[in-house]
Amino acid sequence: MTEKCFVAAAKLDEVPAGAKKLVDVAGNSVLLCNTRDRIFAVRNLCSHAYEALADGRMKNGWIACPVHGARFDLETGQAMNPPATMPIDIFEVRIEGDMIEVAV
Repeated sequence: MTEKCFVAAAKLDEVPAGAKKLVDVAGNSVLLCNTRDRIFAVRNLCSHAYEALADGRMKNGWIACPVHGARFDLETGQAMNPPATMPIDIFEVRIEGDMIEVAV
C-alpha cells in the first residue's frame, strides 16, 4: 500500500468560510472550497462540459458548473443533477497548523 503524499496548497486564512481558491497541486488544477465548516478539494473540471468549476456557485457542500448548472457533492464528487452523470475528482485534505494540505 502506498502512503499518501500531502502537499501544502494554501494557508487556512486564504480560504475563509464561503470562499473558494484555485491552486496548483503537483500539476493539478485544484479548487479548495470552504463550506459546511470544512475545506474540500476537487479537480477544477466539470465532468460533463469539461469547464472550470472555479467560477461556479458553491453552497451547502456542493459546487455548480457555471456553464450548465450541474451540481457536484464536494465530499464525494458525485453528480447531483443532470446534465452531469459522472463524478468529479476529489482530493483528501488535512489541516496542519495554519496550512491546508492536499493528498496527491
